[in-house]
Amino acid sequence: MTEQLPDRVARYERRFNALFAEYFDTLGTTLDAPSFSRFTPDCLELLRDLSLRGGKRMRVVLLHEAARLVTDEPVEGLDAAALSVELLQTHGLVHDDLIDDSATRRGGPTTYHAYRERFPRHPRAALGLTVLAGDLALALSLRVLLDARLPVGVRQAMVEVQTRAAADTFVGQIIDLERDFAAEAPDDEVLHDVADRKSARYSVLAPLELGLLAAGEQPAAHEEELRRYARLVGICGQMRDDYLDLFGDEAAMGKPTGTDIREGRHSYTVARLLAAVHGTERAVVEEALGNPSRTPRAVAAIREIGERRGVADRMRTDMRRYAEQARLVAEGWRPRWREEAVAFFERVPQWSVERAG
Repeated sequence: MTEQLPDRVARYERRFNALFAEYFDTLGTTLDAPSFSRFTPDCLELLRDLSLRGGKRMRVVLLHEAARLVTDEPVEGLDAAALSVELLQTHGLVHDDLIDDSATRRGGPTTYHAYRERFPRHPRAALGLTVLAGDLALALSLRVLLDARLPVGVRQAMVEVQTRAAADTFVGQIIDLERDFAAEAPDDEVLHDVADRKSARYSVLAPLELGLLAAGEQPAAHEEELRRYARLVGICGQMRDDYLDLFGDEAAMGKPTGTDIREGRHSYTVARLLAAVHGTERAVVEEALGNPSRTPRAVAAIREIGERRGVADRMRTDMRRYAEQARLVAEGWRPRWREEAVAFFERVPQWSVERAG
């Protein structure tokens, strides 16, 4: 690859951000809302604000690179598919922030807290409007595919991919909440299944399938290996997020560490921490779990326990192991697809684990 991976990611990000802004600029004229409604344009503005705050747009990158597995020629339908995957992501952000009662997201207010500020005396209205805003983002993610200028069969196949991805994500969110109600920390198979369903299937698998469909390939013929690649990338990505929540640099991340500890979440890090400590150390960890009043000093003490007991080292080792397994899956694509694009997918897992932000 002549272009460095971070540079390629940044190029896709810049182009897509301009496309996303243009989409929202015209959405008000294409959405069938009554002229008297003030809440509808307000909802669209909140969705626009949240959607355009950024992220590396890795779903968009994976989508375009999946098409490049087949051809280096321009491919119709990728813009519509990119809008679809990011609108589905916006839906997920709106609902995740509601479930978690989060006040901020990417340096700005969450949709839920924005509505709470608008309607301080009407909490049920704020709740209802937040749910509806997320639902609207989901509907728009499907509509943008239905409106795409593509053959009917391709449009239908893309809608089916996104509908399945959305349903899988909802189940993933349900079992994610269920996981934290268990008396004991879950084993890795449970954690892997949560990561796969809640994140990997819509963030990795769906973009892969959409990109292949747009390029004229039939992803169903390669379903098993695409699913395995997506699952492994999702696992090491979730491990990285869980690792950073306790062992990360707050200044670099722009948010406090210890959220999973304070909320009592049975993350990969928490499960490994509980398995590694005993006696007084275990009592310190268990006392902090689910206690939102734990101070940064208390979290730092748990971090020190985790480092001393080898939890941080084990997490880094496990992340790299799963990233290597994903790389090997992609390596197996070389006889079938374009070498340069395959090389990209070989590099993505380890880069995703090692990147700073």
